[in-house]
Amino acid sequence: MDLTSPGVLDQIEPGILILVGFVLFIIPEPATSALGAGLLLLGASWWVYEWGR
Repeated sequence: MDLTSPGVLDQIEPGILILVGFVLFIIPEPATSALGAGLLLLGASWWVYEWGR
């Protein structure tokens, strides 16, 4: 797997956003939960965009 090719990072980055968003969402603090939910939505929409491309 060559991480320098542009297609590989386009597939990995949405998953990282979803993972970080989930971790922030489960932390019981309202600010981090809101940020986590936002990152989850952003990562999911980015993933769907990349999937349809």
